[in-house]
Amino acid sequence: MTYQLPDAIREIAMQGEFNEFDLNVFFSAEGIGDKAKFRYENEVQKWLNLIRGAFMPTSVDDLKLGAQKPPMPFSDARLLGVLSHSFWFLPSVAACYAMRNLLAMMHNRFYHDYKIIVAAGNTAGIGVAALSPVQEAMDDPLTTKTITLSCGKLTTGVTVRPWTGILMLRNSSSPETYFQAAFRVQSPWTVRNPDGASPNTEQIIKEECYVFDFAPDRALRQIADYSCRLDVNETNPEKKVEEFISFLPVLAYDGSSMKQIDAAGILDMAMSGTTATLLARRWESALLVNVDNNTLRRLMADKKAMDALMSIEGFRSLNQDIETIINKSEAVKKARKEANDEKLSEKEKKLLSEAEKEFKSKRKQIQEKLIKFATRVPVFMYLTDYRERTLRDVITQLEPSLFKKVTGLTMKDFELLVSLGVFNSALMNDAVYKFKRYEDASLSYTGISKHEGEDIGLYDTVLTSEDAARVFENFPVGKGYRT
Repeated sequence: MTYQLPDAIREIAMQGEFNEFDLNVFFSAEGIGDKAKFRYENEVQKWLNLIRGAFMPTSVDDLKLGAQKPPMPFSDARLLGVLSHSFWFLPSVAACYAMRNLLAMMHNRFYHDYKIIVAAGNTAGIGVAALSPVQEAMDDPLTTKTITLSCGKLTTGVTVRPWTGILMLRNSSSPETYFQAAFRVQSPWTVRNPDGASPNTEQIIKEECYVFDFAPDRALRQIADYSCRLDVNETNPEKKVEEFISFLPVLAYDGSSMKQIDAAGILDMAMSGTTATLLARRWESALLVNVDNNTLRRLMADKKAMDALMSIEGFRSLNQDIETIINKSEAVKKARKEANDEKLSEKEKKLLSEAEKEFKSKRKQIQEKLIKFATRVPVFMYLTDYRERTLRDVITQLEPSLFKKVTGLTMKDFELLVSLGVFNSALMNDAVYKFKRYEDASLSYTGISKHEGEDIGLYDTVLTSEDAARVFENFPVGKGYRT
């Protein structure tokens, strides 16, 4: 279940990497133990009120649309009845302690019925040792209520059967990490001999489990990305998503209603935007390129790829920049891990802060240069006439010389960078389609469409005009399809 938060809560953290709601910013905290406190405590308090159904301001426009309160985790009777034990996945140790402290305050009496367990930091134990306090707090899980707060512990390799819901309260760039944590609540929970007189009887206690996410765009992107990686033999992204959500149905609250969405809806919501302004932004989006540590390591290990990037304007000191990013980010991660429960001196904080600033700055520079290259792709599309072929085929087979003139990269260089995962092909497909659709609209003002009925080549796949309308526009096409 994904929730679009009210603006009154959301706007404070609209400063994420992709200009969207950032959970890590929203739940950022400082301090350790009893002194831990949220940076935006007022907004987090509003969020706590929200999930128990006590805060849902709606604008006049929303009311005109017939806005209704969506089922919230700790207010809707259907959810409240199964969420006796839940797992809250937060961004840091400080955030876990800050949440514990906030839940313990007098005005949050509703949450006092739940035992709060902080499974974070050195005091929580290492690995499986962090599991014992959770099991002790649960005692007889049929008669108790618990909330487990963690920023990483207990998200892999453990089974806690009474957990029926996980609240995703942090960003995760990796779909594997996201779903590895989400599937903690999937473990079956049954009781043998429930009445003490039927030893062969097994009663199912957990009929269903839930994942709650408060950053819908991010959540739906994770689902689309994860689904597309599961079946390498299937080429249709919609079929991949459709198969995945048959096991994990998605209900999305968009500000006016909560409804189950299909595969086409997930792809559309994860990659929306059709106006000229949004179209331009898509080709300047940080999402189109991957500059995570793993991708950068693959680049460094391939001399030809490094040479290819060096040929793009502004990439002269690339090798040194990538080394700085990887080394500094690993060092910062290690330092933060070691300092989880220890108080850093002002000098250590300053050094850590400077190291973070340096690798983030370098990463952003490389990202911006790759985006600058990506913005030249629409120019190439505008100049080529091979509309029904995939852009990748046009670049590599039909007009490689034109591509070299426009972008500065040869066809082989481009193929190599694609194979190393520098470009996000799923979002490139969407951006190419949106460009062609917008281009058609601007050329068909006379009522005659030059490309009507033709197949549409995207970045690395081809869609029929019917498929395109159904997947990207949610138009009804023929019998059996719904908007």
